[in-house]
Amino acid sequence: MPIQQLPDHLINQIAAGEVIDRPSSIVKELLENSIDAGATQIDIELENGGVRLIKIRDNGSGIVSGEMRLALNRHATSKIASLDDLTEVRTMGFRGEALSSIAAVSRLTLTSCTEGAEHGLEVHYDSTTGKTTDKPASHQRGTTVKVADLFFNVPARRKFLRTDKTELNHIENAVKRIAMGAWHVGFTLVHNQKQILRWPAVVEGESVDKIQGLEHQGAERLQGVLGKEFIQNALYFYRESDDLCLHGWLAQPTFSRSQADMQYFYVNQRMIKDKTISHAMKQAYSDLLYHSRQPAYVVYLDMNPRDVDVNVHPGKLEVRFRDSRRLHGFVGASVKEALATVTSGATAAATAHDFDSTQLGAASTSGTSSAGLASGAQRTPSGSGYTQFPQQGNMALPVKEHGEIYRDLVSSTESNPITAKGANADNTDEFPPLGFAVAHLHGAFILSQSVNGLVMVDAHAAHERITYERLKDQYEEGAIRSQPLLLPLTVHVSEQEAIMAEKHASMLNSIGLQVDNRGPTQLLIRAIPVELQNADAEQLLRDVLSDLVEHGASERVREEINKLLSLMACHGSVRANRKLTVTEMNALLRSMERTPNSGQCNHGRPTWIEFSVKQLDDFFLRGR
Repeated sequence: MPIQQLPDHLINQIAAGEVIDRPSSIVKELLENSIDAGATQIDIELENGGVRLIKIRDNGSGIVSGEMRLALNRHATSKIASLDDLTEVRTMGFRGEALSSIAAVSRLTLTSCTEGAEHGLEVHYDSTTGKTTDKPASHQRGTTVKVADLFFNVPARRKFLRTDKTELNHIENAVKRIAMGAWHVGFTLVHNQKQILRWPAVVEGESVDKIQGLEHQGAERLQGVLGKEFIQNALYFYRESDDLCLHGWLAQPTFSRSQADMQYFYVNQRMIKDKTISHAMKQAYSDLLYHSRQPAYVVYLDMNPRDVDVNVHPGKLEVRFRDSRRLHGFVGASVKEALATVTSGATAAATAHDFDSTQLGAASTSGTSSAGLASGAQRTPSGSGYTQFPQQGNMALPVKEHGEIYRDLVSSTESNPITAKGANADNTDEFPPLGFAVAHLHGAFILSQSVNGLVMVDAHAAHERITYERLKDQYEEGAIRSQPLLLPLTVHVSEQEAIMAEKHASMLNSIGLQVDNRGPTQLLIRAIPVELQNADAEQLLRDVLSDLVEHGASERVREEINKLLSLMACHGSVRANRKLTVTEMNALLRSMERTPNSGQCNHGRPTWIEFSVKQLDDFFLRGR
């Protein structure tokens, strides 16, 4: 067959395969176009899972009549005009491929009207011939795109489509992902004349200062996407550093998942999947999650568009950062700091004496206590028609209200401190966040009266976290010591890994790893951290180098040391069946309030749980 130039409509059909693979791809592309047009309301209408019909109408700026036909051409766009524009993309779409690709595999009708125009224009594209026809149309300001009979002219592609229900589910997910990045836009979704969702706009405009209002206004949309339990167990946070701004919702570690299905990360309103970001988020939660559980979060990063390249993936799902190392550090540190405030609340200003670890550790007995209920867990009493739902709350209360209580707490009498100080439910200023201990149950659980109701604490789990955090602080105060190997260990590596080892030699030394280059593909380990002298030195180095190649940084040594400190804390903490005095229990509660991440033990299990007075009343049918 001789070389020949393919017709434009065939080129469009081939190119459509990179952009359009199912109805949800069309919905995503059209929603992004509507948002770029300044729409504040977008209505989506579907039939048969979007295969028969996708109709999207917005109230954006519209398309000038003279540019309607041009808009259906490949690489025709109003969003970039030069290479400089491509390096600073501020819009959701920018390549000008969506409409031409959609038109190539469907029956597409485009109707639009601009502000002040006498009437709109309707353009129909015939994908079999590549011809367009147009006529005047009555239309309000904005644009309507009607996509009918998807893949009617590409039967091989149509065979890969799933059931209407499955395709609708993909579309719903696409709408939800975009809706959580465009809070200034209202959305409705109708399928087969039945309304699936309706979300009004949450904020006006797109500026960061207005988006901060999401803490109180975004609950309804979040609930529609992630469910009520996520909202009940999530913290809204906000961090800024130079030209970087990070904010959003972090689920408490006790609200974790078996898979990464509740992880939403947005860069300048665009949802992305990025290894650097995922690694930073995973590290921030690393000390808090139970085994292989996955965190849940909705996080937004606002940054200079020049520092992120969004033109690296056909579906614009992946991006490339100019300084990924700096970003990794900022995201990880910000999230870790925010999570610490979730579970500790009152911190440095408290002046109570620390819980005496040695006093309890010396008298510990074998066995560990069981964990409490996870945050948001629900249990229905047998034979009852109501639900009891204990929750692990937020201890972030003003320290100044409880300072006097903290100062003399440990020195109080062995009697009930609530009675001794004359505290009562009406005098809330006298209650610290976790209240005052009233009993030690079964040698494992502390029962405390709080201002809100009743708190139960797993004494071993709580003390384990307190001890662990203290050991980490003590360790951080001194430099990491090295232990020379009696016989240096030769490790065969790739050339890239050898280059990395030489480039980061000073960093390796700072974490206790002394490594010399022995050749293009050989390294010599001469010393390792003292605390890890029994570890597999070769595997440790390989893991560190792998992190350096992938992320430009490594936390392997710190992670291994933390594992050791965690084990030490576990063995050094109070055990089950060790009877605690009221003074000891209250000292433990006060230390919990000052300790970061005290809501979970070192293994990710919850350490405390609270039942409100209302929950207790409901449980016992009081007032009915």
